[in-house]
Amino acid sequence: MSPSPIDERTLILVRHAKAEKGRDKADAERVLADRGRRDAEAVGEWIVGATADGEVSPIDLVVCSTAERTRQTWEHAVAGGAEAGDVWYDRSIYNASPEALLDVVRELPEDATTAVVIGHSPGVPWLAGLLMTDEDGESTGVDVLEEGWPTAGLAVLQCDGPWGKLQPHSARLRTFVVPRG
Repeated sequence: MSPSPIDERTLILVRHAKAEKGRDKADAERVLADRGRRDAEAVGEWIVGATADGEVSPIDLVVCSTAERTRQTWEHAVAGGAEAGDVWYDRSIYNASPEALLDVVRELPEDATTAVVIGHSPGVPWLAGLLMTDEDGESTGVDVLEEGWPTAGLAVLQCDGPWGKLQPHSARLRTFVVPRG
């Protein structure tokens, strides 16, 4: 029996856009480079188009690392037209392991059926790899991630059931894109 639409969740995992090297700054204080600002705006434009086409539902919640480059990624995505019902900034996303990020996702409110997590590499790509499966239940994360996960890359995962019960290898990859501005 397939899940009812009310049990379906969409998780959009975003790696922050290209940041400046920031040799004189702490890592968490690095800001987006010019290319990063353009690419983050392209992420917002992609979200608008995907929402208009019905590929993704309107975003209920964005959970974003507190690092400056992730915050700016969302700000520039908004400049590109992206919208969300709510935005939370979560310090635990910065330098998080995939298991810690999975815990963040499991704590999402159940009424948020489409959520975005904006974070860092390697945590975000590893979380995608941890979650992804193909229709037969086999892990496909390694196949997608072999090419790498560029800055501003995003994966749209379809999850069945409540966030609180999300398990490894239980989400299907709907799309992986790298919008460029």
